Amino acid sequence: MKPALTGILIAVAVLNGISFFLMVYDKHCAKTGRRRVPEKTLFLFSGLFGALGGTAGMWLFRHKTKHWYFRVFYPLMLLIQAAVLAYGVYRFVM
Repeated sequence: MKPALTGILIAVAVLNGISFFLMVYDKHCAKTGRRRVPEKTLFLFSGLFGALGGTAGMWLFRHKTKHWYFRVFYPLMLLIQAAVLAYGVYRFVM
């Protein structure tokens, strides 16, 4: 595997982990009455190739599922990001 691809995959994995953690942390803050993570921060990390982690956190912890824009845009971002990554791997690695 090329070093650049390895770096990209590590970065994507880290961003997904952060996005997942932010969803879990925001759910915890919502339950305990603490200061919440802003929605734009949640969208930022999911938009930066962390949509898999954000979507997984949203559905596993049933957090933000009542907001239509989370239910629509998180899976949509996930599909777009998967397509971009698949194209990038095909175009530059194969």
